[in-house]
Amino acid sequence: MNGASTHTSGGESTIPEGEFISSSPEETFNYGYQLGSRLAGGEILLLSGPLGAGKTILVKGICAALGIDAEDVTSPSFTLVNPYAGRLQLYHLDLYRLDEGASAAHAVDLDELLADERAVIVIEWAERMGPYPLPANVYRIEPWGAGDAPRHIRVRRDNRERTLC
Repeated sequence: MNGASTHTSGGESTIPEGEFISSSPEETFNYGYQLGSRLAGGEILLLSGPLGAGKTILVKGICAALGIDAEDVTSPSFTLVNPYAGRLQLYHLDLYRLDEGASAAHAVDLDELLADERAVIVIEWAERMGPYPLPANVYRIEPWGAGDAPRHIRVRRDNRERTLC
């Protein structure tokens, strides 16, 4: 993973920014693992991308790096929030089935989850939250690609005024 380093207030984590290419689900998982090994707590990862782009595989890798059994990690499409305890607490949210707007964030009690400043929060279909205010340490992760095509994964720090647009 090559890219610029950024620091979070939770500790010494660095998340490289840039665009990365994955040629297989295993590479996507391994990229997630590398990303997860850099987390210190307090990061919010906003995942956006089409169905089948590898968002959940990426989350499985992140969780594995935190000592969470990847076999236990599933997309919370119907439960909305899956909490996982590992080296860090991780909340995996999926807003796919919710209407767009702040009501999506309220439906998953996002304010309550954000109160745990040491937890990592991963939100799939984050664009459904609309202009919801978020604290610092927000990263956008956008995988895209379909079928057997390689996946492109763009990672960037969200430097806007701490809101999701």
